Amino acid sequence: MKVTIVGAGNVGASCAEYIAQKQIASKVVLLDIKEGFAEGKALDLFQTATTLGFNTSIKGVTNDYAATAGSDVVVITSGVPRKPGMTREELIGINAGIVQKVSESILQHSPEAFIVVVSNPMDTMTYLALKATGLPKNRIIGMGGALDSSRFKTYLSLALDKPVNDIQGMVIGGHGDTTMIPLARLASYNGAPVSQYLDAASLEKVAADTMVGGATLTKLLGTSAWYAPGASVAFLVDSILNDYKRMIPCSVLLEGEYGLKDLCIGVPCIIGANGIESIVDVDLNAEEQALLNASAQKVMAMNEALNDIL
Repeated sequence: MKVTIVGAGNVGASCAEYIAQKQIASKVVLLDIKEGFAEGKALDLFQTATTLGFNTSIKGVTNDYAATAGSDVVVITSGVPRKPGMTREELIGINAGIVQKVSESILQHSPEAFIVVVSNPMDTMTYLALKATGLPKNRIIGMGGALDSSRFKTYLSLALDKPVNDIQGMVIGGHGDTTMIPLARLASYNGAPVSQYLDAASLEKVAADTMVGGATLTKLLGTSAWYAPGASVAFLVDSILNDYKRMIPCSVLLEGEYGLKDLCIGVPCIIGANGIESIVDVDLNAEEQALLNASAQKVMAMNEALNDIL
């Protein structure tokens, strides 16, 4: 199995590292537009193989899409961060151009590949990749919900003072501070609702901390996070390549599910060898559905910046 990661920055390199260490794929290609950058990251990572005991080959290339030929999964992390004075529309315009070009270039050499979108704004970029390529919706997957859910479970673990892997929980909605929806009502600790252990105020704090999880790390680090995003991508890729059929919240095109149409937004999906194999219909209560509707409106408003592109 072969995985290509476009963008050899912190997130892309971390994704390559986790995929190699867990031997999820036999080949990993890192591609970047900066001369020598991907080659250096790949060589550095590959030199850990003997000490860490993996056999995945890692190759770095500069803008050479021919080297990505035959990829089973392609991860797009490339794009620019929002800079001071830059409008939302300007950011979307720049990253949309990057994502569209990358998607088209990838498909020239790997026409059967599944595409995992990480570039921000993630829901809008997932929608763009879907519309620009014309691929069926099962082959274009936005990663954000997997990351947001991992953060939600982490904050629940801290609040409960219980092992994080004994906790289940998911985040749906848009991948943004004001659009994500941590489903506290459905979260559990070893099968028991977390509401049995945490009061309403504690659960509200967990949800609030989850929603600003990315911003919190940016403030602490001075840049965007990379370990958890890279691990979330690897987790998603693993479920595709090994047909695990995990239920993972992902940004996917909705066509009436949850009462929503013509947008990509985070909902629970079964992820396997066919990419998005199904969308899981979680029984939301009236408040949760209202929050999802509001999140969808914000995502759709952001998508309007694509009108001059699509």
